[in-house]
Amino acid sequence: MDKALKGGQQARRAALLCQNVRFGFYLDCRRRQVKGLDYHQLPDGTHSPEDCADFLRHSCGIQSRAELDHNDTARAMLERIVADYQHWERQQRMLDRIAEGMA
Repeated sequence: MDKALKGGQQARRAALLCQNVRFGFYLDCRRRQVKGLDYHQLPDGTHSPEDCADFLRHSCGIQSRAELDHNDTARAMLERIVADYQHWERQQRMLDRIAEGMA
């Protein structure tokens, strides 16, 4: 990677996403599904902000989040990850409303 690359809006977006505790919960849930684990094997809160950053860098095929502002393929993958996360959040809110109605 060119050391002169500076992170812009997409890099900041990714950094904020990685600091979001709920995004870490999403990655916990995703990992449980992919690995066939139950909640006791991988509880919510397992993914730290650094784990989230590692996931994004690996998934987007980059070494630094700053590359997101200069690499169209990486930026497209970030969009996909954000869309998947937002879909998961909508599902969680719906499940929470259902559970509240039954309580």
